[in-house]
Amino acid sequence: MDKKNTTIGVLLLLVAFGSLFLTSPQPPQPGATPAGAPQNGSAAAPAPAGQPSITTTAATLNAPAAPAVANAQFAALVDTNADATLTTLSNDVVELRLTDFGGAISNVAFKKYGANLNQPEPFVFNAVHAAPILAFQYPGLDQNTRFTLVSATATEVVYSALFEKRIEVTRRYVLRAAGDKSGDPYRIRHETTFRNLTDQSAPLPNLLNLGTAALISPSDTGMFLNVAAYDGDKANVTERSALEGGGFSSWVGLGDGAAKASLERTEVVQWASVKNQFFASLFTPDKPGTGVVVRRVELPPMLGSTHTNIGLTGDIRLDLPVLPANGIEKIAGELYVGPKEYIRLASFSKNEDKIMQYDYYFFNRIFLSGYVAPAMNKLLNWMHSFVGNWGVAVVLMTLLLKTISLPFTLAASKSAKKMQKLQPLMQAVRDKYKDQPQKLNQATMELFKEHKVNPMGGCIPVLITIPLFVAFFAMLQGTAELRFQPFLWAQDLSAPDTITHIFGFPVNIMPLLMGVTMYYQMKLTPSPSMDNMQAKILKFMPFFFTAICYNFSCALALYSTINGLFTIVQQLVVNKYSKEDPTPTPLGVPSGTGKGGKRIKNVTPQK
Repeated sequence: MDKKNTTIGVLLLLVAFGSLFLTSPQPPQPGATPAGAPQNGSAAAPAPAGQPSITTTAATLNAPAAPAVANAQFAALVDTNADATLTTLSNDVVELRLTDFGGAISNVAFKKYGANLNQPEPFVFNAVHAAPILAFQYPGLDQNTRFTLVSATATEVVYSALFEKRIEVTRRYVLRAAGDKSGDPYRIRHETTFRNLTDQSAPLPNLLNLGTAALISPSDTGMFLNVAAYDGDKANVTERSALEGGGFSSWVGLGDGAAKASLERTEVVQWASVKNQFFASLFTPDKPGTGVVVRRVELPPMLGSTHTNIGLTGDIRLDLPVLPANGIEKIAGELYVGPKEYIRLASFSKNEDKIMQYDYYFFNRIFLSGYVAPAMNKLLNWMHSFVGNWGVAVVLMTLLLKTISLPFTLAASKSAKKMQKLQPLMQAVRDKYKDQPQKLNQATMELFKEHKVNPMGGCIPVLITIPLFVAFFAMLQGTAELRFQPFLWAQDLSAPDTITHIFGFPVNIMPLLMGVTMYYQMKLTPSPSMDNMQAKILKFMPFFFTAICYNFSCALALYSTINGLFTIVQQLVVNKYSKEDPTPTPLGVPSGTGKGGKRIKNVTPQK
């Protein structure tokens, strides 16, 4: 039974780390210009904290020239019109540039998140795009429609246009100022009003663009690019690969394998988003939508990248009635364009935190990451609020989690130690009943009962550690707070802690330390009833895990290293304490003293 438990534990660990490897991001390269960054130093100087500002100027944001799209598999990029008028709204965290072409948001700069490591320029979402954010996708009313700027204040911009010479379209945007308690500073209140100027009913445009999500570094593989829509129960995600064609389903004949120009899902939509690894554009309409449309976008090549730069754009389809004669209809909702900060998103009213995808993969669900990862995120932020350093917060969070789980792991360690001492007796029982399976099982269970040993006790550390590790990994995949945050020699906790390269191979210190702690930990941990194959697998495990985790984020390796160091100290204490335990006596002979207070001689069969 104990061999079976060990085998199960080893297999669980292999599956866990294999799954994490397959879903792990590629490390970003510091200093590279991402697609979301301003290309020609175009980011405007931030306004003073807490002071919203507004400027109206001719367009100066020079996006890279849109590549010629030779096929219909990609949405066409649009350039900022040379004669467009950009109106800027700003608070202490974002700067919105609105364009009169489409009466929508051209792009959004994040003042607290840089485009590149150790560079002052802010990250710009939707800098290169298929359409401005919230632009209509309808012939005659889209990003090429020129709107008139009606009014502009420090917090509000209003546009107006006449659609088909019969429908007046008014678009209003409100950005919260710093300290405004009515909403989050990354959220923009938007309203579009349709007024029918005729005595005939008319259908309404109902497709709004959510923006374009681009890769964030030359080494970004795009696995975090997707369009998500929440139906009130779960977030349904469309990944970029769904439009690329090919894949396993086509290999086995379940799909045609052809690339798709677009993909539309019809469903109830409480909110919809377009996002990359750390940032998102998310629109929550006042009235649920009826579907989403997803398209791929071919973006300009990224500096230092060798692969094609493909992004995603998405649209939300709204449920709008026919506009009656001389009638009025309104679209309204909250647009969030900002970092994927769980605590911020969790404060919204329609489960917008589901955008984090903590339980997206089946493997995450079976280990309850949907519950554990949010708790770990809150704990990490709570620790950071005290110490002010994210690396120190990871260390303290790890120590706290280990302290909480200490009673369980101590009990498991003691159980494993007892099992190790019980091996001579178990071997004697196996030899005696080797041809009688039923009696062997009965005698083994009596042996466990006699010496108060739980044969499943050694599995508890595995069952506790794996959900925590998987949840921490899931949390790190989109935690924008850790991006470009330094700790010790590491420059970015969300990336590997590479200190140099040897013949082009990165030297990452933290995963190596993690491997050393794992090796020493396994040397200390009792391994009862282990055959040669199991022993070889366990000896290989530290090297295997080090290789798997080598290019994971520094924060994950730091978590695992501190976890391993704590476990080593714990096991040293357990081993020292358990040396005083009496050696078990054969089955049927009580431990301790015999008649007359004489000590019973240990008659454990010799190997």
